Amino acid sequence: MALFKKRTVGKAGEWYYCLRHGVVEEGPECRAADRFGPYATREEAEHAMETARERNEAWDEDPKWRNAPPGEAG
Repeated sequence: MALFKKRTVGKAGEWYYCLRHGVVEEGPECRAADRFGPYATREEAEHAMETARERNEAWDEDPKWRNAPPGEAG
């Protein structure tokens, strides 16, 4: 008996951004390693790459990420 069932059909209302194909999908169509999500709306999924870029920039500038003293950036 399998512990986890592979979901073959996505849930309606769950949106993903497929990194491999560069498209938005409703429900997971591609494998988890190739997608961002789930997002609540199609529009959020469409902006997944922008959101990731903004978060990466914020982390790069966060002194706690580099164990730097407060007030010091990278």
